[in-house]
Amino acid sequence: MVLRFEGKIAVIDLGRAQTWLPPEEQSPEEYYRLNQRLTVYVKEIRDTPRGPRIIVSRNDPRLVNALFAREVPEIANGAVIIKNVARDPGKRTKIAVDSTEEGVDPVGSCVGQKGVRVQAVTNQLNGEKIDIIPFNKDLREFIKAALSPADGLIITLDEKNKRAKVIAAEDQQAIAIGRGGQNVRLASALTGWEIDIVGADKIPLTETAETKTVKTTKKETKTKKPDIKPDK
Repeated sequence: MVLRFEGKIAVIDLGRAQTWLPPEEQSPEEYYRLNQRLTVYVKEIRDTPRGPRIIVSRNDPRLVNALFAREVPEIANGAVIIKNVARDPGKRTKIAVDSTEEGVDPVGSCVGQKGVRVQAVTNQLNGEKIDIIPFNKDLREFIKAALSPADGLIITLDEKNKRAKVIAAEDQQAIAIGRGGQNVRLASALTGWEIDIVGADKIPLTETAETKTVKTTKKETKTKKPDIKPDK
């Protein structure tokens, strides 16, 4: 619960301890108010001029890990694992999941019946859109899935430079890129590969077919054991 504000820092009461939510750990799409109940990720203990403080986060990708671990029993018992999370805090997240047991559907487990599980996580993240992506050892298939909802993509890989060239039909190019480049940026962060989207018309395999190319730089994302503290 938001106890008070110290400038731009929100002081969060977790019951047994007071924690600090600094501006750099706040979601850019959220506005906090007194007595608001929040679920936060306990990130670190930071030394400050006023002594050690517990720093919590609302924009750390590991908050998503922890929320799914709380909502999805298959994650808690290890039948489903989160391979990676790429996040645009407050707007959209892509999460890659895999199963460790035969017959367990990792995507279905995270979505839940009638979407109840993923909706519970979305509600905790103030409406943030969540794409659940099936992990695939086949990099081409994984990149295709990460770029959903675009389809019909043709992918070539430059393994030396860890760069993927994705050829999209004209009607799929904007979908693959996403508004402001969001979709391709998150897909790049999720897969760990730089992705170039190249538009094509009728002959997508030709090297001369080109319209617009969007280049992304991969971002480091972390997946650690969930460490979540519910609000009090």
